Amino acid sequence: MVQTMQPRILPRKEHRISRKQISPNVLRTLYRLRDKGFIAYLVGGCVRDLLLERTPKDFDIATNATPNQIKRLFRNCRLVGRRFRLAHLHFQDEILEVSTFRAAAPSDEGDMDEPGPENRPVRHLKDSDGMVLRDNVFGTPEEDALRRDFTINALVYNIADFSVIDYSTGLSDLHGGLIRPIGDPYERFTEDPVRMLRAVRFAATHNFAIEPATWESLCELSSTISRASPARLYEEILKLFLLGAAQSVFSLLEISGLLTALFPMLSQWLSRSSHLRAIVFGNLECLDRLCQSGAPPSPSLFFAAFFGPSLEEAVSERQRDGIPRQQALDAVCAASLQEIRKTVSIPGPVGTQLRNILAMQPSMHRRPPRRPSVMVNRPEFADALAYLRLTAESRRESQDVLKWWEAFLAGTPPSMDSAPPTNTASAKRRRKRRRRHRPATPISM
Repeated sequence: MVQTMQPRILPRKEHRISRKQISPNVLRTLYRLRDKGFIAYLVGGCVRDLLLERTPKDFDIATNATPNQIKRLFRNCRLVGRRFRLAHLHFQDEILEVSTFRAAAPSDEGDMDEPGPENRPVRHLKDSDGMVLRDNVFGTPEEDALRRDFTINALVYNIADFSVIDYSTGLSDLHGGLIRPIGDPYERFTEDPVRMLRAVRFAATHNFAIEPATWESLCELSSTISRASPARLYEEILKLFLLGAAQSVFSLLEISGLLTALFPMLSQWLSRSSHLRAIVFGNLECLDRLCQSGAPPSPSLFFAAFFGPSLEEAVSERQRDGIPRQQALDAVCAASLQEIRKTVSIPGPVGTQLRNILAMQPSMHRRPPRRPSVMVNRPEFADALAYLRLTAESRRESQDVLKWWEAFLAGTPPSMDSAPPTNTASAKRRRKRRRRHRPATPISM
C-alpha cells in the first residue's frame, strides 16, 4: 500500500508553467469541465516537462467526471479501452485523452480472478504473478496520483487556481534528477513489467539517475519483461530508441539484463563480438543525430540499424558455406524475425522492409550501379540510402559510394570514369570475347 502524505502545493507565483504553453484545445477542455462543476487537472508527463521547461509531446487530463459524463459533455468524445476506460476527444488537429481519477483495488476485490458479487465483472484483476490485467476502479485525485508509476509523473496542474500539486516526492525528485517509483519498486515492476522500460527511457531522455533500490529491483526483475504483450513491447521499443537517446538506452538495457530478455539472439551476437557491438553503438549514435535534427528514422530503418550488423554477419557465414547471398538473407531474416516476435511483435511490413533494406545494399555498392534511376523509384530506396549513410558514418567505409549517390540525386551524377572501378574479376566475366578471324584456307584446285 502506498503511504499517503500531506500534498505539497506550489501556487502560480512559485512555478513557471504558463497557459501560453498549453494547447488551446486542452485549455478549453479543462475550463469546460471546471465550469460544469468537475475537478480538472493536467496530469503526468506533460506537467513534468512543463516544469523542466520542455515542450510536452501531448497533454493528458484527469477529472472526477466518469467516462459517460465526459461523453455527455463533449460531442467529439469517443470512449475507448478495456483495461482503462478512457475518453478521447477528437479535435481537428489533435486527440486529447481524458481519464477519470482511479484508485488502487479495494481490499475485497484486489486479486479476484472470478466475477464479483451478483456476477458483476471485476474492475481490478491481477494474475497469479501479481501483474495487473484489469484496472477500472474510480477514486480521488490523491489516489489517482499515488497509483501512477513514478514520482515525477505524479505531479498535477490544477486549472482552478493554476497551482501545481505534488502528492508524493515528485518535485524534490525532479529537482534531484531521480527516477523513483511510487511505492515499493519490486511490487510496481511486478504489477506492470513495462514500467522497467519506462524507467530506462526517462533516465536516458532526461539524463536522470535511477534511484539505487529501484535499479536493484529492475535488474532482478529484468527477465520478466517478456511477460508483457509483444505488441505493447513493440511500441515501447520505438519510444525507447527514437527519442534521441538511443545510445544511453542501449547501455542501460545491456547493463540491467533487459536487452538479453528482449532480444536474446542479438545479445549473444554482441557478447561474442566487441567489433559488432561497436558497429551497433555507432549506428545508434547516427540515429540519435537524426532524431535530434527533427528527422527521426522510420521503424524499419531503426531495426535495420539495430539488427542489420548481426544479420549481415550471419548471412556472410552462410555465404562461406556456398549459399547465394539472397537465399542466405531470406533465411536469416525469416529465422531472426520469428525469434524476435516471441517477445517484440515487429509488424510484417516492417520486417519485410528491413530485409529489403539489407537486400538492396550490394546493388547500391555496384560500381557503377545498374539502372540507378529504376533503383531510386523503389519504395525501400530512401531507407536503403539512409542505411548506406549510417554505414559510411559509423564504420568509416563506403564514403565514395555514398558520394556517388548523393551527386546522382542532386542531378549532377559523376561520369562513369569517376565512379570507382568495377570488381576486376566480375569485369572479366562480363567482357565480350572478340571474335578471332582465321586466315582463309586456300582452295585446292
